[in-house]
Amino acid sequence: MPDRPRHLAPTEPPFIETRTVHDRVANDAARGRKHLTRDEVHRLMRGAIRHNRHGRRDALMLCLAFEHGLRVSELVGLRWSAVDLMTHELRVTRAKGSLDGTHPLQGDTVRALKRYQRESGRATGLVFVNERGAPVSADGFRRLLHRLSERVLGLKWHPHALRHACGVHLINQGVDLRTVQLYLGHANIQSTVAYTALTGRQFERLSF
Repeated sequence: MPDRPRHLAPTEPPFIETRTVHDRVANDAARGRKHLTRDEVHRLMRGAIRHNRHGRRDALMLCLAFEHGLRVSELVGLRWSAVDLMTHELRVTRAKGSLDGTHPLQGDTVRALKRYQRESGRATGLVFVNERGAPVSADGFRRLLHRLSERVLGLKWHPHALRHACGVHLINQGVDLRTVQLYLGHANIQSTVAYTALTGRQFERLSF
C-alpha cells in the first residue's frame, strides 16, 4: 500500500503540552501553592552545586530566575551583552508583551557571574550554554528543575514558580505594588495584585 501523502497524514494531539499543564495543576494541588519560598530557592541552589554536573551554572540560573522574576524563555535567552558587571546591572528583555527593564545585580550574584564567566571562558553570546557551547533549552531547564526539586524538596516544581517566588518575596518585604509591577514587567497592575493573595500581608494590620 502506498505511503499516505504527507498533507493527509493525521495530526497528533499535543500530548506533551497537555501532560505538562496537567502535571503543573496536580503538583500545585499537592503543594498547596504555586510559588517557591526564598529558603527553598536557596536550598535548590545548594543542591545544584552539590549534585549537578554543571552545578554552578545551574545554581546561577536558579538565582537569576528568582532574583529577577525571569520566565524560562527569558532566562535561557539571556545574553552577556545584557549583563554589565561594571555597573552591576542586568537589562531584562521581557516576553509575552511584558515591559523591559534594568535591574540592579546583587553583590553575590555579580561574583557568581564573574566566576562563571571565567570558568566558561565566554563573555559574548548566550550566558547559559552546555559544554559543547549549545544553548540550554527551555525544556532542558524544566527537566533540570523537575529532577532537582524532586530530589531536594520532595516535589516537582515548574520554572514559573521561581517568577512567582520573586513577586511574593518582594511583597513580603513591603515593596509597593507599583514597584513590583515595574520590576516584573507587568503591563497590567492586576497581574501584580494577584500576588497579594499569595502572601497574606494585606491583612497584617487588621485587629479584632
